[in-house]
Amino acid sequence: MVLPLRDSPAVRRRPWVNWALIALNFAVFLLEMASPVTGEWLIGNFALRPTALLSPDAWAASGGWPLVTLFTSAFLHGSWGHVLGNMLYLWIFGDNLEDRLGHGRYLLFYVLCIALANLAHAVANPTSPIPTIGASGAVAGVLGGYILSFPRARVLALVPIGAFVPAVRVPAWVFLGLWFFVQLASGLAPIWLHDLTQTVAFWAHINGFLSGVALAQLLSPRQEKAEEPR
Repeated sequence: MVLPLRDSPAVRRRPWVNWALIALNFAVFLLEMASPVTGEWLIGNFALRPTALLSPDAWAASGGWPLVTLFTSAFLHGSWGHVLGNMLYLWIFGDNLEDRLGHGRYLLFYVLCIALANLAHAVANPTSPIPTIGASGAVAGVLGGYILSFPRARVLALVPIGAFVPAVRVPAWVFLGLWFFVQLASGLAPIWLHDLTQTVAFWAHINGFLSGVALAQLLSPRQEKAEEPR
């Protein structure tokens, strides 16, 4: 697995929103881990269930609660590896995007990416009652916004080559482009293989990334141009 360590662009202002999002994700995860009962209650009440989100009856019976879970599910995680992986990507790539968009626009960007990514997952799996959790759809949106804004930035990443794991600098468009290709191939694989069973919300990743590209273009301050540090 390729693991990013840092990127090249420097930020001009403190990424308060990105730090707050990371802190909130960790706080909720620690609450989940506090006890099995607490974790089950959080998953049971705040995880996204595609069948409920797309069911008018579920909306009527719960007062529209499935809409709330469209957003709250993005702050729940299933394991330390799950939350650490998502937060590492958010830490590395989110600060630069917040610097470019501004604090308010970045928060709006993140919330919209949550909604669009999770909605795509629900539409792709309309009959699934399985609880869906994780920030990966929103983080995918951040990666999409980053590749649009900083395509020529450099990403320092650990790249496994046999028994060796050297740190290599690669252009952001290559690193993130390959990431997206893997998600797209994984999302299409069940269709090619005629097996629609999927345990990872790849379509949330795919639509989150594409939504991030579009939203970064729409929300980017018009007077600024995307920075392309070499």
